[in-house]
Amino acid sequence: MSDENADTGPEAVAVSALSWIAGHDEMLSRFLALTGIEAGQIREAAAEPGFLAGVLDFLLAHEPSLMEFCNETETDPEVVQRAREQLLGNPGTEWLST
Repeated sequence: MSDENADTGPEAVAVSALSWIAGHDEMLSRFLALTGIEAGQIREAAAEPGFLAGVLDFLLAHEPSLMEFCNETETDPEVVQRAREQLLGNPGTEWLST
C-alpha cells in the first residue's frame, strides 16, 4: 500500500492491518490477548462498529509494530492515523448540535 494508494479507504487500511497482524504469530497472540477475542471470532468481530478502528489503535499504540507494518506494506503511518480518525468519525462535535 504505497503512497500512490494513500487514497485507499479507511476500511481497506484496517483490513490490511488486520491481515498483517494475523500473518505474524507473535503479533496475533498479543492482539488476541489485548482484545479478549479468540482467533475464530475475528471475522464476526470485524463487523462490529469500532473494531476496525480498534485494530488501528492496536498498531498506533506501539510504534515499533506500526513501523514494521508500514515498512512491510509500504504504508505511510499518517495513512494509518487518518484511517483511524475516519473510522471513528468526529464524535467530539455531535453533542454540540442542539
